[in-house]
Amino acid sequence: MNIFRLTGDLSHLAAIIILLLKIWKSRSCAGISGKSQMLFAFVFTTRYLDLLTSFISLYNTCMKVIYVGCAYATVYLIYAKFRATYDGNHDTFRVEFLVVPVGGLAFLVNHDFSPLEILWTFSIYLESVAILPQLFMISKTGEAETITTHYLFCLGVYRALYLFNWIWRFYFEGFFDMIAIVAGVVQTILYCDFFYLYITKVLKGKKLSLPA
Repeated sequence: MNIFRLTGDLSHLAAIIILLLKIWKSRSCAGISGKSQMLFAFVFTTRYLDLLTSFISLYNTCMKVIYVGCAYATVYLIYAKFRATYDGNHDTFRVEFLVVPVGGLAFLVNHDFSPLEILWTFSIYLESVAILPQLFMISKTGEAETITTHYLFCLGVYRALYLFNWIWRFYFEGFFDMIAIVAGVVQTILYCDFFYLYITKVLKGKKLSLPA
């Protein structure tokens, strides 16, 4: 494992923990898109089905279990425990416009036409756009809490670091996965505008707002 993948995984884990702590400590999920979190839970479920069929390493298994568990814990907090604080009026992104095209693409473009491989490919494509409901929600409300922006920033850093991970693996291991790389580039591009606003506003103590 190279340093880019390790720090990418830790950044991803930090994002998940930041979000869970934010919801739990404030006893509120205001400003959080439940739809994005449902998509992420779907991503982890379809990607990590190999937990039932193969073992790679203790680290790999533990991280997968943590991701899946935290994803469903977040969904539970939003839609059950703190449902009264969920802002469904602003979380209105039509997720079927993401899931259906991504599902079709996974059937058409994959490494191997087998159930597990198609589901893995589906998860890669879906993860690249799963944050869109959250960004859409921020654009509708006009601003985001600082802790929510920290969560988004850590997610963006995770994806950017994974791009460097793919570059490292190509040069030093001869490994090249076009599907993962293209999806990673798309996801990183979605965060570019957010990165700029985060650096210029949030780090200076100002509230972040995205154009509607």
